[in-house]
This record gives sequence, structure tokens and C-alpha cells, in this order.
Amino acid sequence: MIAETLDDYILSHIDEEGELLSALNRDANVNLLRPRMLSGHLQGRILKMICRMLRPKRILEIGTYTAYATLCMAEGMTEDGWIHTLEINDEMEDFINKYLSRSPYKERIQVHFGDAMEIIPTLDEMFDLVFIDADKRLYSDYYDLVFPKVRPGGVILADNILWDGKVLDEPHPSDKQTIGILAFNEKIKEDQRVEKVILPLRDGLTMIWKK
Repeated sequence: MIAETLDDYILSHIDEEGELLSALNRDANVNLLRPRMLSGHLQGRILKMICRMLRPKRILEIGTYTAYATLCMAEGMTEDGWIHTLEINDEMEDFINKYLSRSPYKERIQVHFGDAMEIIPTLDEMFDLVFIDADKRLYSDYYDLVFPKVRPGGVILADNILWDGKVLDEPHPSDKQTIGILAFNEKIKEDQRVEKVILPLRDGLTMIWKK
């Protein structure tokens, strides 16, 4: 109860999510099977603030889902910034386009539908910011693939790294997603090429700074 009350207090004392994001949020909660997967008001404002501080010109998002986080990051990037966002589920295309088409940043957001492991090698870019929020089984693979494409001083964000607290228990051998998150967390812990911190925000967000 206290946690819910604190959440309400926090949301009432930060910037509003805005009309477009609020409509997207409502639409997702009414019409999508897993609306909890979208970033939401608080994390969305944090993503925007991170972009305000980093001023990224090139952003890569792995896992578009509804494009909620995409739109939040777009609000904070530079005027000449560009977002490449990757989504494997082409059934989300109509939903994504419904909201991207109404965004003032639509001309600077490119959605790629398909397998991120196949698309990332084709992107001839150096990224200032990478946001990983896709198949938990492949987090380590995504990381290895994007790391050479992140400039020194760039940041990688990885979402859901606490995985509903499942990281505290021994996973069942069939629970490949939890196993993937655990392996990723250990990988980042041991990677001396980066500095890292875990934010206990929603389901956990790791911030990784490339030295």
C-alpha cells in the first residue's frame, strides 16, 4: 500500500507524460495482451531525462513494442538526432505506426521489423545510446553485437534486469529468460571495459558507460 501511495506521489510531482503517450498507454492497456511491457510514465520521463543529459545524436533501441520508450527518447535527443528501433513482431506495426504518425519526431525515427541479430550488423552507425528491452534470452548476444557500435563515452541501458525478483533464486532449467538475464548481469559485472550501475526502477534498469 505504501509503495503504491509513493508511486502516486512521484507521478504527481514529475512532468506529465503528455497527451500522445497517455493515449498510447490507455490503448495498450485496453487492447494488448501484455501492456505491462511498455515503459510507462516514470521510466519514460527518466529515459527522456537521460537523453536530455546525454544529448545523443544516434540512438538504437532493441525492442520497440508499442514505441512508448521510443517516443520518450525522441523528446530528449538533439535536433539532428535519429533513432533506429528494432521490433521482431510485425503484428505490432499498425499499433506502432498509429502513434509514431502523430509524433513531431516521426521523421527522425526509423522502425526496422525483423530479427535484431540480423539487423544490427547492417546498421552502419556509431551510437551514443543503446536501449535493450527485447528477448531476455539474448541480452548477452545483443550486448556483444552492439558494443563495437557504441562510441567511447556512450551508454547502454538494459531493462528488466531484476526480472520480477527471479534473479534471487535458482532458475528452473527450462526458464531460459531468467537464465539469460542472470548470465547478462554476471557478464556486465565482470566487464572491465565499462562502468555500470543498477537502478531499482520498476523491474530494474542497468546503466552501462563505455570507457
